[in-house]
Amino acid sequence: MEACKLGIYLVYFALLIIIPLWAQGKVKSTYNKYSKIGYSSQMTGAEVARKILNDNGLFDVQIEETRGMLSDHYDPRKKVVRLSSANYHGRSMAAAAIAAHEVGHAIQDAEAYAFLRFRHALVPVANLGSNMSFFLIIGGLLLNLSGLILFGIIFMAAAVLFQFVTLPVEFNASNRAMTQLVSTGVILNNEERSTKKVLNAAALTYVAAAVVALMELLRFVLIFLNND
Repeated sequence: MEACKLGIYLVYFALLIIIPLWAQGKVKSTYNKYSKIGYSSQMTGAEVARKILNDNGLFDVQIEETRGMLSDHYDPRKKVVRLSSANYHGRSMAAAAIAAHEVGHAIQDAEAYAFLRFRHALVPVANLGSNMSFFLIIGGLLLNLSGLILFGIIFMAAAVLFQFVTLPVEFNASNRAMTQLVSTGVILNNEERSTKKVLNAAALTYVAAAVVALMELLRFVLIFLNND
């Protein structure tokens, strides 16, 4: 029985390591491949972002270059699409796809997309849950206080909820990106498949993060139930 439990724990911790590493590896390999492949319109990522923003009437949203690899994001507070240097200046299929994805978030923001609003509302609680839950749970285990463990699990559940609410936000942004890239003529029909590969690979990181977060939550729920 003890050997069986040990085996289960080993598999569990192996999955916690393997799943994120696999997702990150998939993203990097796909990005590296398509960052070397050009596309028909030969626009830079910044030009793609500006075109889609303008076509959607979002003239007030700015585009900035930011440091780091795949550090691209949309800042809803300052209404800025930030693109990493490689994607800001790049004329590759990967640069176009990622730029369009981040603009997809800007469009979500402009349209008050429900899941995006919900995710923003969860940010303070999710941050608190990420920072405090582990210490509360460990403290509860050391002091044998079931209430403290449960309190930590509730905080962790908020962080896990944030991860899962992020999924529809990201997938929706990617769907918007594809629609905009095609409708604005940035890519041709025969380039859609390759563009989807970039967007799907990027989504894997969010799926992996959500799965790992749920696994951790379930582990502590089981610990709480056994301790109780």
